[in-house]
Amino acid sequence: MARWIYRFALWLAFPLIWLYLLKRARKQPAYRLHWAERLGYYPQNIIRKDLCVDTRPIWVHAVSVGEMRASQPVVQALHQRYPDAPILLSCMTPTGRATAHELFGSTSGINARVVFLPYDYPSAIARFLAAFQPRLGLIVDTEIWPNCIEHCQCAGVPLVLANARMSQKSLAGYLKVAPLFRAVMPKFAAVLAQSAADAERLQQMGAVNVQVMGNVKFDNQLDPLLMARGQAWKNTLARKIILLASSRDGEEVLVLQALGSLSADTLLIIVPRHPQRFDTVAALLNAQGLDYVRRSQWEGEPTSAQVILGDSMGEMVAWYSVADVTIMGGSLLKFGSQNLIEAAACGCPVMLGPSTFNFAQASAEAIAAGAAWQGADAASVCQEALAILGDTPRLRAMGQAGITFSQAHRGATEKLLSAVKQWLE
Repeated sequence: MARWIYRFALWLAFPLIWLYLLKRARKQPAYRLHWAERLGYYPQNIIRKDLCVDTRPIWVHAVSVGEMRASQPVVQALHQRYPDAPILLSCMTPTGRATAHELFGSTSGINARVVFLPYDYPSAIARFLAAFQPRLGLIVDTEIWPNCIEHCQCAGVPLVLANARMSQKSLAGYLKVAPLFRAVMPKFAAVLAQSAADAERLQQMGAVNVQVMGNVKFDNQLDPLLMARGQAWKNTLARKIILLASSRDGEEVLVLQALGSLSADTLLIIVPRHPQRFDTVAALLNAQGLDYVRRSQWEGEPTSAQVILGDSMGEMVAWYSVADVTIMGGSLLKFGSQNLIEAAACGCPVMLGPSTFNFAQASAEAIAAGAAWQGADAASVCQEALAILGDTPRLRAMGQAGITFSQAHRGATEKLLSAVKQWLE
């Protein structure tokens, strides 16, 4: 019964989906593209790309930018281990698609096919599976689409939930419709959880064959060119630098209020989480009367600006490399934080606000390792960030602790490959 109610609700929502895409397209024109793929219709040149290779593709789904970047060590390892197997990447957002092309396009040596996964309508999912006939599906992080799961099982496609996480808050939401998810969770061929706590919550949802794998984000290799770019900026700017990384709506104003008037030798860099908010944050800086420069108009030359607005994509490693300390976006308000792993790996001390439920284990372990510090609110976080700028020994100790913490948690990708080997050999 729950499945039929879900399908009925999907059809009721059908016109709203297209209104949503049109609304998003006002600020992000890329949302106007590839609508047919949202219903499972794909160009023949995409479907037939690998006719010369008599091998069904390995399919990896990563919903958007963060998940696509997290999938990088997995996709690279799969390509190295099974070089004759084509790679099919699916996502749900234009920024995720652009990131996939950036990471896995022709210059990467992988040359993956990149498509949108259809919305979870039975006929659309059936067309997707018929078009590409994947030999294995990997869903990175936690995307649970009931019709997709059922159709994969019926089509004989092993579907694995990889790098899976489940916060207590998310679990409470899923359990409100427990009959639906408890019916489909056992149909995953395997569930590879980031932590024991995630595994326990996923089992409460009905998942079976659950293994604790760790977090593949620790296995991402930092781009040396981006690190060098950040270091060059640091040398040129020659100032103390606070980075507000991956900020969410409402957090920038809190940080600006808490930091107050920065001294001339201190620079604030703000990198919003979503590109559609770049202009909004610029308007905020204008309203505050701040002297700022946008990354899109700055080439790394010396600047007296009080703030740099990081309105670029794919440069987070450079921003972490230029910063002396990072305030992690998403943690100051109730967004559950953004991923601190990359900042720690770059050796940048991390300041966390009270909300870290999306990365609870990684945050707790980073704090315990001395790589991060957590405050009760934006004011305390900003005051601690200012304090650490004047404490060079502590800056160095936290930075080294971050590198050590990151290195100690590597190895999840190899565990993942061992878990899926049975379906690929």
